[in-house]
Amino acid sequence: MVSTKRTPKAGMDTFIRSVELLRDKVPDFERYPFNIPAVRHLSTLQLHPKVTFLVGENGSGKSTLIEAIAVAAGFNAEGGSRNFNFATRRSESELHQCLRMVRGVRRPRTGYFLRAESFFNVASEIEKNSDAMAGHGGVHHHEMSHGEAFLALVQHRFWAKGLYMLDEPEAALSPQRQLALLKMVHDLVQQDCQFVISTHSPLLLAFPQAKILHLSEKGMVEVQYEDTEHFALTRDFLLNREGYLKRLFAPDHQPAEG
Repeated sequence: MVSTKRTPKAGMDTFIRSVELLRDKVPDFERYPFNIPAVRHLSTLQLHPKVTFLVGENGSGKSTLIEAIAVAAGFNAEGGSRNFNFATRRSESELHQCLRMVRGVRRPRTGYFLRAESFFNVASEIEKNSDAMAGHGGVHHHEMSHGEAFLALVQHRFWAKGLYMLDEPEAALSPQRQLALLKMVHDLVQQDCQFVISTHSPLLLAFPQAKILHLSEKGMVEVQYEDTEHFALTRDFLLNREGYLKRLFAPDHQPAEG
């Protein structure tokens, strides 16, 4: 069960209000991905009408969950809009088959699932189709750096009244470009867009009034920005870099497993 500390204000209807795990349809809670604690303990995941973040260590289920939500919402597992239907290598889990989308009154006019790890494949599919190229601003993403292409896609293809899923977008972006993405998300939210984003970035997590869900071995719980490990670790490191590195490099120091 996901705890909720804030309830969206009345009138802030959204495209997807929540995601429910149909537990009676789960074949086996001892089998991946249903044995991931954040999934095993899931009942209803309430989404924010503007921006919801999924955070947690590697292996906590962020990418697995956002992929399942995206596929259940009608997107291609490797990324793209609802019109994309390709598979370089089928690797998505069966979790999406056990999810139910609780939709709002409004319907999105557009949408996109964008993940850093398979962006190359999406860019290749775009260039195969003249209509897709036109819809993406005629940009040849393979002729740009990864980060430039990533932001160009958001700039040219993310439109008003859209539902957008982003899986670890910071993997493609420098800190400066993460701030550029943050500004783009802000501008799109003002145009009635909804975002669900999995991330490790303390820069992206700083988005005002976003809902942050922390995934761990205990399940999933809503947290405040200042209570995330991403914020605390980055702050502590920057405030005392030399002391932190001295402890880290000490012979008897054991790094935390992630």
